[in-house]
Amino acid sequence: MSAFSIKTKTLKKDFGAVQALKGVSFDFSEGLLHGLIGSNGAGKTTTMRLLAGLLKPSAGSVSYFKDGAPAAFADLRPSLAYMPQQASLYPDLSIDEHLEFFRALYRLDAATYARRSKELLGITRLDKFRERRAGQLSGGMYKKLGLMCALLQSPSVLLLDEPTNGVDPISRREFWELLYALGADRILVVVSTAYMDEAERCARVHLLDDGTLLASGEPRAVLKERSAASFEEIFIKGANG
Repeated sequence: MSAFSIKTKTLKKDFGAVQALKGVSFDFSEGLLHGLIGSNGAGKTTTMRLLAGLLKPSAGSVSYFKDGAPAAFADLRPSLAYMPQQASLYPDLSIDEHLEFFRALYRLDAATYARRSKELLGITRLDKFRERRAGQLSGGMYKKLGLMCALLQSPSVLLLDEPTNGVDPISRREFWELLYALGADRILVVVSTAYMDEAERCARVHLLDDGTLLASGEPRAVLKERSAASFEEIFIKGANG
């Protein structure tokens, strides 16, 4: 499996008079779990959509790299999976029916699908609920199904926009355990979240506030560099100038 990384340079995105991103530069290095941390309106979803090629920058650039060499987005696209913040599953379809739908979408052969679906049903612990419709799942189970559909194609890059938003603490912990399990596959994972406690779960954090980048790096190093006891403190300092 090829390893991908993504970098942005002075990335800007305007929606009319609203500046969603104000010249941010990110380095999403390969094989790591990156956290895009910030409150509502910070620019997280806009960043995710730009990385996924769903939006075009107003200024600046998004660059992709394959095994360390510059690559076109077309080279990355087949290996990229994006899980949006909004509900994106079909409430009347069961877990099994969702997997079959994405099998056809990704054009997986029978052997690959059988192996991958069995593996994912096991690690998400949804194997006992295969006939249950998505509309009848709990918030945590719904998020797991969304992740499972995104992982079915064995992506090299996984973009998750606020996957733990609105779910209970136990489901949040289980979801992160699933993400940690991906580490052995050297997948580039970018997770956006407004939960400050989730920042310390990441290998790298990128703190966004009102479209600007406050800090990036390994969580403990960022806290030490900013002389802060918590990520909340960094955001408070940033908001106060």
